[in-house]
Amino acid sequence: MSVKMSTSSPEAVKKLLENMQADLRSLSMECKKKFPPVKEAAESGIVKIKTIAARNTDILAALKENSSEVVQPFLMGCGTKEPKITQLCLAAIQRLMSHEVVSEAAAGNIINMLWQLMENGLEELKLLQTVLVLLTTNTIVHDEVLSKAIVLCFRLHFTKDNITNNTAAATVRQVVTVVFERMVAEDEKFKGLTEEPPAVQGNSNRRSVSTLRPSAKDAYMLFQDLCQLVNADAPYWLVGMTEMTRTFGLELLESVLNDFPEVFLQHQEFSFLLKERVCPLVIKLFSPNIKFRQGCGSSASSPAPVEKPYFPICMRLLRVVSVLIKHFYSLLVTECEIFLSLLVKFLDGEKPQWLRAVAVESVHRLCVQPHLLRSFCQSYDMKQHSTKVFRDIVNALGSFIQSLFILPSAGNTSSTSTPAGGSVSASQGSAQGGPGAAGAGGGLITQAAFEYRGTWIPLMNVSVQGSAKATYLEMLDKVEPPSIPEGYAMSVAFSALLDLVRGITSLIERELSKQEQEAAMREEAEPVSPPQRALAHEVWEEMVNACWCGLLAALSLLLDASTDEAATENILKAELSMASLCGRLGLVTPRDAFITAICKASLPPHYALTILSSNTANLSNKVYSIQGQSVQMVSPSSESHQQVVAVGQPLTAQPQGTVMLTAKNIQCMRTLLNLAHCHGGYLGTSWQLVLATLQHLVWILGLKPSVGGVLKPGRAVEGPSTVLTTAVMTDLPVISNILSRLFESSQYLDDVSLHHLINALCSLSMEAMEMAYGNNKEPSLFAVAKLLETGLVNMDRIEILWRPLTAHLLEVCQHPNARMREWGAEAITSLIKAGLSFKHDPPLSQNQVEINLGDRKSELLQSLTWVTDWTRLQLLLLNPLKELSNVLHADIRQKQLECVLQILQNQGDTLGPGWPLVLGVIGAIRNDQGESLIRTAFQCLQLVVTDFLPTMPCMCLQIVVDVAGSFGLQNQELNISLTSIGLLWNISDYFFQRGEAITEELEREEAVLLRQAQDKGEPLHRPFHPAPPFDCLWLCLYAKLGELCVDPRPAVRKSAGQTMFSTIAAHGTLLQPPTWNIVVWKVLFHLLDCVRKSSTTADKEKIESGGGNILIHHSRDTAEKQWAETWVLTLAGVARIFNTRRYLLQQLGDFFKAWEVLLDHIQSAALSKNNEVSLAALKSFQEILQLVTPIKDTDKLDALAMDVPPVLMESLQVSGPGRPLVRSDSLAERLAQRYGAQPSLPPPGEELDDSALWWSAWNTWYRIGTECTRPPSGGTDKLVFVPSQPFLTALIQIFPALYQHIAGGFSMEDLKKLGVILHGAVSVPISSDSSPFILPSYTEAVLTSLQEAVLTALDVLQKAICVGSENLQVMYPAIFEQLLLFVEFSCKPPQYGKMETKHVANAKYNQAEWVALNYVPFAEQSLEVVVDLYHKTACHKAVINEKVLQNIIKTLRIPLGLKYACPAESTWKLAVSSLLKVLSIGLPVARQQASSGKFDTMWPELANAFEDFLFTKSTPPDNLSIQEFQRNEAVDVQVVQLISTEILPFANFIPKEFVGRIMSMLNKGSIHSQSSSFTEAEMDIRMREEFSKVCFETLLQFSFSNKVSTPQEGYISRMALSVLLQRAQDVLRRYVEDQRLSGRCPLPRQQVTEIIFVLKAISTLMDSLKKTQPENVDGNVWVQVIALYPTLVECITCSSPEVSSALKDALGPFKDFMQPPVSKVQNGES
Repeated sequence: MSVKMSTSSPEAVKKLLENMQADLRSLSMECKKKFPPVKEAAESGIVKIKTIAARNTDILAALKENSSEVVQPFLMGCGTKEPKITQLCLAAIQRLMSHEVVSEAAAGNIINMLWQLMENGLEELKLLQTVLVLLTTNTIVHDEVLSKAIVLCFRLHFTKDNITNNTAAATVRQVVTVVFERMVAEDEKFKGLTEEPPAVQGNSNRRSVSTLRPSAKDAYMLFQDLCQLVNADAPYWLVGMTEMTRTFGLELLESVLNDFPEVFLQHQEFSFLLKERVCPLVIKLFSPNIKFRQGCGSSASSPAPVEKPYFPICMRLLRVVSVLIKHFYSLLVTECEIFLSLLVKFLDGEKPQWLRAVAVESVHRLCVQPHLLRSFCQSYDMKQHSTKVFRDIVNALGSFIQSLFILPSAGNTSSTSTPAGGSVSASQGSAQGGPGAAGAGGGLITQAAFEYRGTWIPLMNVSVQGSAKATYLEMLDKVEPPSIPEGYAMSVAFSALLDLVRGITSLIERELSKQEQEAAMREEAEPVSPPQRALAHEVWEEMVNACWCGLLAALSLLLDASTDEAATENILKAELSMASLCGRLGLVTPRDAFITAICKASLPPHYALTILSSNTANLSNKVYSIQGQSVQMVSPSSESHQQVVAVGQPLTAQPQGTVMLTAKNIQCMRTLLNLAHCHGGYLGTSWQLVLATLQHLVWILGLKPSVGGVLKPGRAVEGPSTVLTTAVMTDLPVISNILSRLFESSQYLDDVSLHHLINALCSLSMEAMEMAYGNNKEPSLFAVAKLLETGLVNMDRIEILWRPLTAHLLEVCQHPNARMREWGAEAITSLIKAGLSFKHDPPLSQNQVEINLGDRKSELLQSLTWVTDWTRLQLLLLNPLKELSNVLHADIRQKQLECVLQILQNQGDTLGPGWPLVLGVIGAIRNDQGESLIRTAFQCLQLVVTDFLPTMPCMCLQIVVDVAGSFGLQNQELNISLTSIGLLWNISDYFFQRGEAITEELEREEAVLLRQAQDKGEPLHRPFHPAPPFDCLWLCLYAKLGELCVDPRPAVRKSAGQTMFSTIAAHGTLLQPPTWNIVVWKVLFHLLDCVRKSSTTADKEKIESGGGNILIHHSRDTAEKQWAETWVLTLAGVARIFNTRRYLLQQLGDFFKAWEVLLDHIQSAALSKNNEVSLAALKSFQEILQLVTPIKDTDKLDALAMDVPPVLMESLQVSGPGRPLVRSDSLAERLAQRYGAQPSLPPPGEELDDSALWWSAWNTWYRIGTECTRPPSGGTDKLVFVPSQPFLTALIQIFPALYQHIAGGFSMEDLKKLGVILHGAVSVPISSDSSPFILPSYTEAVLTSLQEAVLTALDVLQKAICVGSENLQVMYPAIFEQLLLFVEFSCKPPQYGKMETKHVANAKYNQAEWVALNYVPFAEQSLEVVVDLYHKTACHKAVINEKVLQNIIKTLRIPLGLKYACPAESTWKLAVSSLLKVLSIGLPVARQQASSGKFDTMWPELANAFEDFLFTKSTPPDNLSIQEFQRNEAVDVQVVQLISTEILPFANFIPKEFVGRIMSMLNKGSIHSQSSSFTEAEMDIRMREEFSKVCFETLLQFSFSNKVSTPQEGYISRMALSVLLQRAQDVLRRYVEDQRLSGRCPLPRQQVTEIIFVLKAISTLMDSLKKTQPENVDGNVWVQVIALYPTLVECITCSSPEVSSALKDALGPFKDFMQPPVSKVQNGES
């Protein structure tokens, strides 16, 4: 603008005119001689100018109009080709141009003239200048003229002269710029006018420029030709070009694209050129670089585009690409994808070093443009089938950096000693301070560098942060590839990485913050539109996801290799900002990965830290193969050239050597602290990584926890190996401070982050605990200390972290390592105390809540919610204290109880809802805790019982009962157990005194609870629920005492039992009747069950002494015997309650069921194998059988309720509350009224029906009897249990009493049952050691008490039947049967199972043998009862029908048959006399009933009995005296007499067979009656001659009976005689035979005696025959008598005198038959 001003001012115009005239004059002067035409022209020119000046006011316009003529002289001057003239002319032309007085035509002429000069090679620089002036001062030159001017400049660029070339090049650049600037100006001018650009028809005509304005058209043609030229094609517009270089063309393209991007973006025609021409061109030119692989030789000078990469072109192409990407990315999405992919390929290790360097510079250019990177991500990475370009770029950078460390440098694969990344001639780098220099001396490395596994790469300062200043991309003058200094590529790549991270993080964070602010502002107005936010987030997440792997791989490697503090700081910053960004975006894996990297760098190399290794297990050892780019995760190298600043012990389970921390480790640690401090809210689960690392560092540096969890420097005793340099020593307080600040700042974290922090600390602590197992090394207390610190600073929102915090600390408290445990307990108790005393809002204690009822209702409601909050919070705070009770370690419990004590002292009054927990803690005692702890806890309890019962809520009284009970149950300290039973008595006393108040409060609470339960639709859960709450309190007390009643220690059991039955007796009246139901079932029966179970399983081992030197009585020297005592007490107590409270109990619905259960207990006790218990059970049985029907005393309920046995009353007066019991009644009455349940007594007439009870009792009695008398099934085991005699006696003695109650319904079935038991009881043997006390001496015939009881029982029955109704009498036979069984015992004592019993006389008292009782007296007594009873009942129908007589005979047959073999002589004598008595009564009855056939089976039985007795198989004992024998013979004679008087005379009523057997018996008696054991001397006396005689006489009497009334009788006599004679014949014959065979030897005494008897019998028969009337004798008899004679004669030869004398007597009577009587013939005929 200023030029315009200056050139158009009047002075300037005047000056111009003057100058022009001067120029023309000079020209005419110069040409005067040689070139006259020129001179003339000049002169006419002067005139022309003057004319113009004179005529026109606007001189410049006029000049311009006539410019062709004005310029003409100068053009002609130039045509002379004279240098001087030419220069002058050109100068003048330039002046005209600069004043813009050149018209279009003139300009065309000027250009033509210049072209000629150029072709002649004249004034080349001036030409260029002129062209430049012409084109820059105005815009008149267009189209072909313009193109000619441009070509002219190009042509001059390719002259031989260097200066000209360079100037031409510059001119060309300027001209190209001018062309485009014009276009821009033109666009500006027309901007206001909107016009419809005609649509471009695709590429139908690629040079369709008709739509463009003039300047635009020029620019278009120019740009199009530039592309043609670079592509080595002919230009369309720049006609006349002779040569062109690609390098120059590319530079021009680049400058246009870079300077005028809007041209291409605004005009479709230009965009089209970009797409259609430029991009294909670039891609084509890149091909040699793509295909080329290094190693083919690298001297590339010739620009042979196909074979090898050519540095100048390649570098320019990359520049063009950079520009394209930067400006036209949006137009050329696809093309850019290709360019970027190529760029990535150029970083490949196989490419030449220079190519990699320029590529890395190009990449750096991209990295400083975060917006561009974001676009890549959106356009490529986020599209489905597209290349992941952004990811590839980052990964390529990463692998590039790695390759510099890992691959040997290109071109010298052999020389591995050269540091990679340097060029071939990088020796000076090594000299500076390569690995050798640095490593060996260990001195300071002056130069910043990276070092990794022996590869040393220096770090250069290549560019300022955030700008990509390239070096090699700017080397436009170089043709040869430059040598690249060592470390250059690395430095650029490093900067690129840092810029990339910085760009991305700041971009995203800026936008995130903006978004958050907007969201906050919009929240009031309207909800945000989620889609676009989500979209933004998606892009950011994709960016991070795409780049983090590559970044992390590269940064970790660089961090490990870095030896420069500043570089390290930059790397750490990058990792930190990435970690924080990932955290903000919620990308967990990348966040953790970056944090892990920082953590690893903080620790010594190869430090074993599980959390890190497990976290990177999925990262390391894994190659990310990303579209051909492999990014390897590199693990740190161990050899480090860092300064060591600290040496310490690693935190490991097993002690190991030391580890070293370097300055870099400390630097990383600070970064870590910084991360946690500033970005704690985004760490989430990575807190774990961070804290784990800090814990290890703290450990290595030796920081230990002190009060409140703050870490202070200070070593434990076992850590002398820690060495710290002064540098670190000064750092430690700072680090410790930062650490504390870190946890203090947790109060600013949001709740979720705080939870993450707590979780992380907890899992750290878990690891520390794991590590501390199994050794007593100092544990790491970092986590516990910091948990405490975090808890204390967050006390205002303690609820949200309390549970995880305390849950973990509780685990710590259970740790075996004492130090660890101690800190856990310290932390937990500090937190609880701090929590309880903290001024919470709302306040924590009720005292701080003042409810002013005058206030408004809402405030009242608020205060109520405060109270519930307060309750909840207090319970929350106290809960961990309760949980500590589960810890087994004494030291922890000690701390816990101390804490309880402090709480009781400070907050005791305000505990309120906390009481249950506190009581729970006191009561959480266990037997393995040792006496001291239990004693401490018990003191707490005593304090509570004495001071706090009235202040605590009544709901807690039940808990107090439980706790007191648990102290009773502990077994460490007997005295405490006994004292606590006393406490229970005191508590019951308290209940009793404050009954009404407690009742009221409990009912209020109950009502609230009930409502809550109903709202939830659940039943109310509390023990003994249906009972009223006050009753439940009593029930809990009873239940607790019940538990103590089954304590393993006898003293406790006894004390508890007495207390329990006393309290029930004393205060039982307070209970409502329905509650008694629960007392009976849940308390008393439950107790009985437990006692029964324990007693039956108790140990039978002998206890030597009762602890200390106490001796134990033998009746209590086994656990079993001690339990027996408990069982006895308990059963007696329960039975007594049933007895005294029966009236009350019977009003309950299920009294019968209860009665049955009680009976069941009595039964099982009675059947227990302990004599004490079983006897006591029967006593209880007797007690409940003595119950009377309830009294009808309606005066007073108390008379019944207080019906306590006197003994119990006395004990109450002594041990009880020592006040008259009347008060209890009044309270009982009040309570009864409260529940409206005044028990109503039955009206006087109404009896309770008890028969069911008694029958139940009978069944129990029967079961007891059956069980205890059932013989053992096993063999002869000594250990078999046999019930004792007193027990059995007591059992049988119960029967008469029981029978009174059941007599009415006693049936035959029952009688049979009874019989079984009586029989069983009598059969039980006695052990030999107790027999002297039970058995009478054997000589006395006395019954034992048991036997007496059995007979009494039967007697009771018999009497009852006697007076009973007719139908009772059918029982007689059964009684007979029972008695007869007993009678049999006399001969065969009963067997008790398979047990062998010894006869009492043979048993040794000191052996455990079983002795059979002497059953003889019992059996004889029974026999007498039988005879007596039969006497009374012989004629009873039942007795007749059931064949009682037959059974009696059958039974008596046994002793009769045994006779002398009977155990007692008295037995068979009694049997005979009894038989005679019974027959004397029974036979007449039998004769009477003969026709009915009811006695048919009796006769054979009777015959057998006679036969067995008269001809017994047993021999009389040797010591039997003669008198005795004679007495016994008299008995036999008595029997024969009975036969002759009672049986034979009535033969016609008696079965024939029976009479026959009697006859044959008499027959046998008359002959075979001698006893073989007699001596010769006694012979004549002991021959039972009297008996034989009687038999024979009876036989004969009935043989020849003259009153033959029936043919049957005659038959009997005939049969008898014939038998007799036959017998005599046999004996005589055998005698003769034997006599002959024996020769001189005498025959056996027996045979001699026998023959003598036979002979005597024959003589007796002969006498009888003589006496009898002949007609009465059968003819056959005579035949048989006479047949004897020859046999008798043969006997004469015998040698024995006795036989001879008897033979003489026998032969004598035959004289009467010597001559047959006269009447014989007649007889024969008849």
